[in-house]
Amino acid sequence: MNRFEGKVVAVTGGGSGIGKEAAARFVAEGASVAINGRDAAKLEAAARDIDPSGERVVVSAGNIADPATGAALVDAAVSRFGKLDVLVNNAGVFNPKPFLELTEGDYDWYLDTILKGKFFTAQAAAKAMKDTGGAIVQTGSMWAIQAIGATPSAAYSAANAGVHAMVRNLAIELAPLKIRINAVAPAVVETPVYNTFLSDEQVKDVLPTFNAFHPLGRNGQPRDVAEAILFLASEQASWITGTVLPVDGGVTAGRQ
Repeated sequence: MNRFEGKVVAVTGGGSGIGKEAAARFVAEGASVAINGRDAAKLEAAARDIDPSGERVVVSAGNIADPATGAALVDAAVSRFGKLDVLVNNAGVFNPKPFLELTEGDYDWYLDTILKGKFFTAQAAAKAMKDTGGAIVQTGSMWAIQAIGATPSAAYSAANAGVHAMVRNLAIELAPLKIRINAVAPAVVETPVYNTFLSDEQVKDVLPTFNAFHPLGRNGQPRDVAEAILFLASEQASWITGTVLPVDGGVTAGRQ
């Protein structure tokens, strides 16, 4: 399929995991992409993986917690490719910690990256799309739908609940501009985010213990979430806006 032939897509957190997988799939289906991440070298390497020719990928490094970073990503897409059709607001952070141990710094880290970052990047994208329409897909979280005792995440969950609420509000506000906005809410997906607070050995030991947590019997992979993101960004979802789609192996359906 070439659902995105001639389309221009911006992806935050595009240097690894879900964001990189989504960016690669957009390019495979005909799009040009602008990718964001905090690590410029990692971002450049991801861009080479996604499109070795360099013709259909542009990079824009920076911390999405700074509203100027989201604006710069949108500017990079428009300057290089002439427009913006889709934003995938994917960047996030995760580090489970008990509520009684959370500091103000922890709280700000989650809110600034997850909620503030997605808010102002969506705003920059909507300004670029307001005359032509488009689609925004946020990466929210299953943790914003139900709490998980094994991974205490009060601040992370609160930030993502804000993302989910933003989706519903912006769906109404941006509908007259023909801009759709939806979110995916993943459960445990095997991405490098776990390596930010666990050693490689711990990741190998801990992640498999979550397979049985999902009714479908396995953890998610970046491709699982990327497929849902591309669907919500595509014309196949042209009558869907304001939706938070669980991509969670059945976790929110209930317990076996």
